[in-house]
Amino acid sequence: MNPAQRALWYVESHLAEPMTLDEIAQISGVSRFHVVRAFAAATGLPVMRYARARRLTEAARSLANGAPDILSLALEADYGSHEAFTRAFRDQFGTTPEAVRAATCVSHLKLQEPILMDSTMLDHLAPPRFETAKAFLVAGPAERISCDNGAIIPGLWHRFHQEVADIPARVGNVAYGVCCNGDDSGNFDYIAGVEVADFSDLPRRFGRIRIPEQRYAVFTHTDHVASIRRTVNTIWNQWLPASGLKAADAPSFERYDEKFDPATGNGGRSASRGFRNAGIPSGLLGKRR
Repeated sequence: MNPAQRALWYVESHLAEPMTLDEIAQISGVSRFHVVRAFAAATGLPVMRYARARRLTEAARSLANGAPDILSLALEADYGSHEAFTRAFRDQFGTTPEAVRAATCVSHLKLQEPILMDSTMLDHLAPPRFETAKAFLVAGPAERISCDNGAIIPGLWHRFHQEVADIPARVGNVAYGVCCNGDDSGNFDYIAGVEVADFSDLPRRFGRIRIPEQRYAVFTHTDHVASIRRTVNTIWNQWLPASGLKAADAPSFERYDEKFDPATGNGGRSASRGFRNAGIPSGLLGKRR
């Protein structure tokens, strides 16, 4: 597993929390010396500079949207004072937080967008198992994902861990990453959620989806979560074309059970997407993680 990918996942998943180079190195499984050079070789940026630029970018967006309390933004970005935050903000963007808030836009700023993780294919993909799952409901934080902003998904999972206690009628302790409502341009809704008994008391800020009963092809992703794009890419571009199956027009999802550690990104996961047997149009197949 690439240390730079692990570091990238950790930074994006913990933007709103204090983080140190030692912590990033530990998650990456290498020394401080190694992770600094590995990350810079992969992205062209030192890892802590990237983390700082990402935090300041998100702070700039909040200011342009009218955030009234600059000190709160400073603390969220891991700065101890308004003054320290303003100095860093000016160094990054050449202007002040107050000026960005007054302008109500960030189009004139050079923002640091999330860097996409590696999506190359695996050399080997273990064959799936097939199973039929009953219909169930999932609810949780949601975002519309496009082809150029998929790197925001780790941050969506950070929101999930902050807000999951507010989701009523929760069933069990398994978490789901659901991809649904896709369009022809490759955009889709992503819900980081849990199974619920019903939606009757669900706050409006949460996304919701009913996943229908169907048959799934279930793939297990055993590596660090940062490399999951490689598994998904291999399923769609290698396994599926050779399988004789066709993708069903239905939600696909990742399944994270108690073995998964959201603090480190380690632990088994399974991936599920709906597929249709090419010779039996009425039969649905899919994959679960």
